[in-house]
Amino acid sequence: MKKDESHEIVALNSLTATGIEKMILVIRDKQVLLDRDLAMLYGVETRAINQAVKRNLERFPERNCFQLTRDELPDSLKSQIVILNESGNKRGLHVKKMPFALTEQGVAMLSAVLRSKTAIQVSIAIMDAFVSMRHFMMQNGGFVNRLSNVEAKMIAQDERIFAQDKKILEHDQKLDAVFEAMDRGELQSKGLFYNNQVFDAYVFVCGLIRQAKKRIVLVDRYVDEKTLAMMLKREKGVSVTIYTYDKSKVFEVDLSVYNAQYAECPIEILPSYGMHDRFLFIDDTAYHFGASLKDLGANTFFFSKEDFTLDEVLKKSNEIAKEKAQNEKC
Repeated sequence: MKKDESHEIVALNSLTATGIEKMILVIRDKQVLLDRDLAMLYGVETRAINQAVKRNLERFPERNCFQLTRDELPDSLKSQIVILNESGNKRGLHVKKMPFALTEQGVAMLSAVLRSKTAIQVSIAIMDAFVSMRHFMMQNGGFVNRLSNVEAKMIAQDERIFAQDKKILEHDQKLDAVFEAMDRGELQSKGLFYNNQVFDAYVFVCGLIRQAKKRIVLVDRYVDEKTLAMMLKREKGVSVTIYTYDKSKVFEVDLSVYNAQYAECPIEILPSYGMHDRFLFIDDTAYHFGASLKDLGANTFFFSKEDFTLDEVLKKSNEIAKEKAQNEKC
């Protein structure tokens, strides 16, 4: 046996080891998996896959998830329809729900909405199978020579998207670790949230607020009623002070209504000057945020735990406040 032939057999064996590649179909010039095959891999019912997609449509654009037409049905499904027709079952004449097909990018998003360790591991294995199949086809039979320039660019783009999706999966794993640590009462030192993860970011910050035992201090130029609502998550007896530059009439009304209703735990608002960054102090632990609390998750942002004290953060602001007070007296 020639060396090249031996290499091809080894590559093929590694590819067929998982059996996933047998399920991968090419429909609309895309490599896809059908919803029923995905359900089998994840160990759930097909309707669970479809419900997860329908509840998160913004994560599944048509280029990554689409419903097949009758002409696009695989032969295996067409044969099932023929058998039903011959048996006299009228339901076989019409498919009640055509199957959905997901690309590897759709699979990546599916693991994010299913949110389980099994889903993440299965999705990584599926995407690895997609990539392995492309590599195998490119390395054998002069496949590369038969590709047009457009097709070659599409494969390169798929590789970049795969790498990005894998990073998203890794981020989801880290995010799960963050929430698990919060359940154990641990505070994380740093993390990253991507755009459109508004609810995840909101839940995370509320989790931090719940950890406070004595006080919460927020330094943020812009706050609104959403920020005030977050503070309702704190334990009884925990004080809240917000240093902000926001002096709008709308916020003043929101604050007065809030303090009137929650008179037993009012929020104190103090001015901040020359402040750009946002800090959240949970007792004596300082967190630095790359966005205002009211906007968390709208865009990608980073947070980190810092060694700064509140006095250090407000040092310059307090100096400006004193100067303003002296000038007003004069």
